Amino acid sequence: MNMKAQELKAKTTDELETSLLELKKEQFNLRFQQASGQLEHTARVRQVRREIAQIKTFLNLSSAN
Repeated sequence: MNMKAQELKAKTTDELETSLLELKKEQFNLRFQQASGQLEHTARVRQVRREIAQIKTFLNLSSAN
């Protein structure tokens, strides 16, 4: 679920914050799985981290305007 800049622009601030919250929950669950040795898709950890960074960057840019 790789997000494009156009998809982020189309969402409202509330939708972005909701997406951010969901991604943080997923990140927590992935970390928990990794610690217990049950993580199957290790690349998803990096992908989620990058998506969180994208949303945070976009929220910071939109609030600066």
